[in-house]
Amino acid sequence: PVVFDATHSVKFPGVRVVSSGGDREMVPVLSRAASATAVHGLFLETHPDPERAKSDGPNSWPMRDMRKLLETLQELDLIVKDKIASGDI
Repeated sequence: PVVFDATHSVKFPGVRVVSSGGDREMVPVLSRAASATAVHGLFLETHPDPERAKSDGPNSWPMRDMRKLLETLQELDLIVKDKIASGDI
């Protein structure tokens, strides 16, 4: 099985003095790209307030936005895997 780590993929280790940096805006883009390749799973770190997280805040996806992202990823996953099963791709 292939599992894609979307939040650590946008992490910038050593950018900050005390912690790592990151670009969470790319989490949905990379997650959709991974889903389009029919990965078996996704790893996503989330936090209620990423700016105040003690670790990996800059690359964590906000919890308030998680449901919408997961719904989109689930729809995409179903479409891709259905097309694979039917032989369309």
